[in-house]
Amino acid sequence: MIRSSAILLAITCLFFPYAGEAADPVEGATPNSVEEAAPTPPRIPRQRPGGKPRPARKTAEEKTRALPYEFIPVPDRWRIVESVGVEESWFDPYNRNPLKADRPVFGKDWFVNIVAISDSLFEPRRVPTPVGAQGNRRSSTLDIFGDEEQYLLSETLIFSLSLLKGDTVFKPPDYEFRFTPVWNFNYTRAEVVGLLHIDPRRGIRRYDHDFGIQELFVDKHLRNVSDRYDFDSLRVGIQGFSSDFRGFLFQDNQPGIRLFGTRWNNRIQYNLAWFNRLEKDINSGLNSTFQRRKDHIFLANVYLQDFPVLGFTLQATAIHNNNDEGERRAKFDKNGFIQRPPPRGDERPYNYQVTYLGLNGDGHVGRANLTFAGYYVFGDVDRDVIARRDIDVSAYMAAAELSIDFDWVRLKLYGLAASGDNQPFDDEANGFDAIFENPQFAGAETSFFLRQGIPLIAGGGLAVSGRNGLLPSLRSSKEQGQSNFVNPGLGMVGIGADLDVLPELRVTVNASYLDFENTSVLRVLRAQGPIDNHIGEDVSVGIIYRPFFSNNIVLRASGAVLFPGDGFKQLFNDGDRKVPYYSALANLVLTY
Repeated sequence: MIRSSAILLAITCLFFPYAGEAADPVEGATPNSVEEAAPTPPRIPRQRPGGKPRPARKTAEEKTRALPYEFIPVPDRWRIVESVGVEESWFDPYNRNPLKADRPVFGKDWFVNIVAISDSLFEPRRVPTPVGAQGNRRSSTLDIFGDEEQYLLSETLIFSLSLLKGDTVFKPPDYEFRFTPVWNFNYTRAEVVGLLHIDPRRGIRRYDHDFGIQELFVDKHLRNVSDRYDFDSLRVGIQGFSSDFRGFLFQDNQPGIRLFGTRWNNRIQYNLAWFNRLEKDINSGLNSTFQRRKDHIFLANVYLQDFPVLGFTLQATAIHNNNDEGERRAKFDKNGFIQRPPPRGDERPYNYQVTYLGLNGDGHVGRANLTFAGYYVFGDVDRDVIARRDIDVSAYMAAAELSIDFDWVRLKLYGLAASGDNQPFDDEANGFDAIFENPQFAGAETSFFLRQGIPLIAGGGLAVSGRNGLLPSLRSSKEQGQSNFVNPGLGMVGIGADLDVLPELRVTVNASYLDFENTSVLRVLRAQGPIDNHIGEDVSVGIIYRPFFSNNIVLRASGAVLFPGDGFKQLFNDGDRKVPYYSALANLVLTY
């Protein structure tokens, strides 16, 4: 019986080879058992009307199996997130947004990045205020120094449009076009006539508005030079540039040509550039577009990361500044004050050609954070306005900040030394001056001495130090004046702390001790007896509040007080002062 059953099964398998195949795998069968099952029989092609067989259509599974794995079609990497339910919104600047270059807006790799910023500022202050020949506006008074109270309201609107081409995950864009127009509206009130306008009839208030183009450039990716996308790129037009980590020498947006790139897996970065500076509006500080100065900057620098230790970056730089504005007519600003030549000495135009050599560093050494900058400048000035002869320039500047973190507290120790000139009438200038400084150092915006311009003569025609600057360079202004290497120099030491009280709230505290390095030139300009070197003590505190843990809404508030030293008192005749000089600010920045 068993033998006859086996014979019957063999005959069945011989004539009906697929009769024993299960329609579906047995539940619980292993993958191997399914793979070992007999293959599905081929389909019989359907006949076309002419009698020719119609090719069978392949299923999606068969098409996928026929392709190599790396060619399986999937949505692109920008839109693939849509398949898992991630949505985008054009009005949300923080999450996925097509206007923030999060996906191409046309073509396969053309992106748009739009930025809009509102920067609102209110600043009351009390600064030394020499009066002009017209005297005070108060009757029956004839003062050398007038009422020191001033107020500033400023609103700045920034719009930036960038168009980029290329896959920028691992490499720079192939092209970038950027346009950044800026509008500024400001109101200032001072209690002394002749301070805001040279014409005293225009009173003690000044309303002003201005428009400037702060960026207008095209960036071309020239080539990749390694498998890790080290590259060379060329940027032409109005662009931002900083000569060092903290903006001690030159930090500005100016028209120029810049070749830049990386080597050695991005451990080395370099810049080769030429800039031709634009005039700036004296009240807003914005570029006066298409009004060029005869002031040219040629520079080269190189950055080396992880040198001399891991986590530290070293930078070497060489910058040549050629200024030929002595060949032009006198320059007066929109308020009527002369800017070039400066109102000091014999007030005759002059040129200069100087070269800066610098070594800068930023990073951490073990647990400590370290930033330093050092510059030496040499060159010549054609007929200095004080010495009244051609002079040689030889001056230096050095600054450093050392900090260490303890959980939510960062403690800082900093210092700066800029050489001063001790012989104003000889043929050598030893006072250090920058091209266009904007230092982020020693409290920066919260500091009284850094933030406020300290006038030396009536109307602010000549300042001890400029607004948003450290160096007491005795310029007419930072925006429109020329560098001056016959100046008193500066010495500063200070301590500070950054306290991250909350994830969205930071408190900063700084205290600085300030000295002139040499006051010889101040005695000459003021025709005054001995002037002490001590400027005073600058103490400031500020807060930065970011309610959404991002930079979309930032509120800053700060206050600073300068306790004048003997030298400051002698300059501004305030030996019996009872109220210290102060400044305060409230600043709201909204960013889209």
